[in-house]
Amino acid sequence: MSLESDVADLWQRYDDGLTAADTDQDDRAVLERFLEALEAGEIRAAEPDGEDWVVNEWVKQGILLNFGLRETEAREYGGVTYHDVLPLRATGDLGHRGTRNTPDGTVIRRGAYVGSDAIMMSPSFVNIGAHVGDGTLVDSCDTVGSCAQIGANVKLGANTLIGGVLEPVEDDPVIVEDNVSLGAGCRVTSGFRVGENSIVGENTLLTPRIPVYDLVEEEVIFGELPADRRAFTRFVESSVGEHDLFDGGAFKPAVVATHVEEETLEASEKEDILRDN
Repeated sequence: MSLESDVADLWQRYDDGLTAADTDQDDRAVLERFLEALEAGEIRAAEPDGEDWVVNEWVKQGILLNFGLRETEAREYGGVTYHDVLPLRATGDLGHRGTRNTPDGTVIRRGAYVGSDAIMMSPSFVNIGAHVGDGTLVDSCDTVGSCAQIGANVKLGANTLIGGVLEPVEDDPVIVEDNVSLGAGCRVTSGFRVGENSIVGENTLLTPRIPVYDLVEEEVIFGELPADRRAFTRFVESSVGEHDLFDGGAFKPAVVATHVEEETLEASEKEDILRDN
């Protein structure tokens, strides 16, 4: 049987009431094989399909099974005891592929994939099911949430939060496509998709609930920043009128997107210097 069919069988039994105490050696072997496949990049929670993305619901189910069918245990990391159902990911393979992870707080949970020639600065955290592509920089104080899909040659600026979307299993995770640069303090949540080659200014919030004013196509869109855009936060007038608590109307956050300018691209290429030192 394939890994997908094994997970489907285990999911059905879990739905019928299977608990961690009921699992046998074969069940636990399926859970381990599943995590190993995630870490090797052989399976993904979502993957590109032409110009679109497809969610692999069975992969999300496998992640949920690893929470539901494991017991919380005391574990050690950096001399500190913590309690979790999963250990941290072994990182012995990273150096062989040219990937760097600095000490004192670089945490990769089991079931996470980190590509070749990537850089993880401490403190940073990559959660189960996340996929971090080749040549990507995960900077200090960054979080990559469960199932988030980060492309190749992406720069996540310091203190960037990439949200996790694990449930419902059919929902899109956060997707950041190839060659994207997110400025320090950005937040990308709730299945938002950032198109390739885009550059996003510092402290920009990208979520389906905030409109994107795309000045290139002259339209307002939600849940996506198209490819080849330069985006930044602006505040637009809200429907909330004058109130006793404040003078004048209220404003709400929005995102403005324009063409990526050539000089902006040239500036972003300076990141290569960091990788060579």
